[in-house]
Amino acid sequence: MLPLEELCQRVRRRKALGQKLVFTNGCFDLLHAGHVSYLARAREVGDFLVIGLNSDASVKRIKGPERPINPQENRAKVLAALSVVDYVVFFDEDTPEKLIKTLRPDILVKGADWPEEKIVGASFVKSYGGKVLRIPFEHEISTTKIIEKIRKNEA
Repeated sequence: MLPLEELCQRVRRRKALGQKLVFTNGCFDLLHAGHVSYLARAREVGDFLVIGLNSDASVKRIKGPERPINPQENRAKVLAALSVVDYVVFFDEDTPEKLIKTLRPDILVKGADWPEEKIVGASFVKSYGGKVLRIPFEHEISTTKIIEKIRKNEA
């Protein structure tokens, strides 16, 4: 978990060495096998993986008042502990557009459930020769489904 200014310095150094930055983003509220597979596949296409992590306030606005389940610091610690993740940075906005414009990733990754025209930052990344990659899900699992299952078992 790095402040944006420090992350930008590291990104510049790594890009100067010819390394390719892969960027993805999300809430990653309850990390599950689907997330881990997705992140591993994202990391395979470049030299280092940066995750833009929605802040608690951002998650609340997007997912509703009962989310996130886990606070941002805990979500970031879990993600940062994965060997495929190089850097985690928070963003407060509803979308990572500002972050993408600041970091200028070589490869922008999202799940295949997102049509490319709906992926925030896709046209920007492509405008300077970057690539957009949509990764299909390997597991039929989601944080929402996990929460629903837990709630059913409570009833």
